Amino acid sequence: MSEISYSKKNDRIECVRYKDWRKSYPPHTHTGHMTVGYIEEGCVCIVLNGEAKIYGAGEQFQIPPNTLHEIKTVGDECYSMVVLCTALEPDEIVAEDCARLDELQKSILENPENIYLIEQMAHDACISPFHMIREFKKAFGLTPHQFQMQCKVRKAQKLLEERPAAEVTFDAGFYDQSHMDRCFKKVVGLSPKEYKRAVKTDT
Repeated sequence: MSEISYSKKNDRIECVRYKDWRKSYPPHTHTGHMTVGYIEEGCVCIVLNGEAKIYGAGEQFQIPPNTLHEIKTVGDECYSMVVLCTALEPDEIVAEDCARLDELQKSILENPENIYLIEQMAHDACISPFHMIREFKKAFGLTPHQFQMQCKVRKAQKLLEERPAAEVTFDAGFYDQSHMDRCFKKVVGLSPKEYKRAVKTDT
């Protein structure tokens, strides 16, 4: 029987366990988090910045912060793996990004629920919208809009630890329940309600 469970050790460490899993995950990033995975059974394809590599049972992989990646199944084979996500302190992250783009990323990350149009982002970064989108994706792996949607989902995940799914929708910045369900499932692979059932918080 396939299942997924989330276990938070503290505010910095989260462990995700995939058992006989078959879902693939589209390109995304983990802001400020180092991700380490260990394959228990089967195999999985990890794509880092467009470069794919297959990992089998007994192998591990690492994904640095702000690195575009995706997870793909291999054929019809299911996989079981454990993934540890560790939040890093700001001075632990090596960044070569423009200070204005750093500020823009931080603004989106801290308040993903706010309406923040591309034109306003470009104005705040003092560059043209086209250039801002291109440079942001170059620096962080996602376009500003993709990053904002990902941050909305991450905020929804955090809120779901203590509140019902119906109460999270607007506080996470989604238009309605179906909008959150659609975006959440695309990023997490589960509906908000399925995710809430899978979360286990260690005390």
